[in-house]
Amino acid sequence: MHITAIVLAAGKGSRMQSEIPKQYMSIDGKPVLYYSLKAFEESLVDDIILVTSEDSVSYCKNEIVEKYDICKVKAIIAGGEERYLSVKKGLMSADKADYVLIHDAARPCLTMDIIKRSIEEVQITGACTVGVPVKDTIKLVDDDCFGLDTPPRNRLWQIQTPQSFLYRDILEAYRILEASGDTDITDDTMIIERYLDKKVKVIQGDYCNIKITTTEDLSVVENFFKKNEKSC
Repeated sequence: MHITAIVLAAGKGSRMQSEIPKQYMSIDGKPVLYYSLKAFEESLVDDIILVTSEDSVSYCKNEIVEKYDICKVKAIIAGGEERYLSVKKGLMSADKADYVLIHDAARPCLTMDIIKRSIEEVQITGACTVGVPVKDTIKLVDDDCFGLDTPPRNRLWQIQTPQSFLYRDILEAYRILEASGDTDITDDTMIIERYLDKKVKVIQGDYCNIKITTTEDLSVVENFFKKNEKSC
């Protein structure tokens, strides 16, 4: 059994309103990307495919992977203009994998427990993602922002990464996606559900496993590492 982690770090992070992409911003003296790579380095995955922008490949190699001895990184490749294109390139480089864990580098608070349970679950179900139950009431609205429906909160989960799949399934789903020309995709579970008509198991994640989107999120992440003494 060969398990590959695909770490996505090609995004520009325009909502941060910063010249520095969020995956390279500093937390406790290290770039955000470092923490995801370090978590997978210390986990049961066999290797890591790092997908970044074309002009960041050398930086990632010299200033993160080699500098911090992330030995499991098998390849650093340039991604595409959209997230789904970066995933597809990552999958094409993970040709030895039996299972893949796809993770956003902007989620640095990844824990060993989340990785371990994702690996265990994907071997049972073939497709799983971590997530957390929503805490707030969610309202479905129309184009004019008038409420249409209020779904029962106990059935709603906020989806996170990693999202884990049987390699041959997710690769086939991406091939169908590419042929369809569909770009209305926000995460990888949608592709499995839409093109292979398979269910994806949602397992408990962690409310701390946030995605850095705004500058305020950086403070939350810094507090997480201080609290858990994960800075090293």
